[in-house]
Amino acid sequence: MGLKSTTDCMGYQQLTSVSTATGLTVPAGATMALIVAENQSVRWRDDGTAPTAGVGMLLPVNSSLNYDGDLRRIQFIEILASATVNVSYYR
Repeated sequence: MGLKSTTDCMGYQQLTSVSTATGLTVPAGATMALIVAENQSVRWRDDGTAPTAGVGMLLPVNSSLNYDGDLRRIQFIEILASATVNVSYYR
């Protein structure tokens, strides 16, 4: 699956408290996000069910996810304490 064409940066967000499932605050018009896990790995789900520390798609620490699905449905949770999720939004 290819990513949608991106042309404009729409904003940035940092999630520093992901001890419970946390969604994104998506800027108007954003259709894609570059998501990076720092400090600890996180799990994510975008099917309407909250991830847990043991269930969900793994985003390993210091890796990135190019996501162009429904940005309002994706949620993240840390596997171990102190995870940070950095997000840049694009359209």
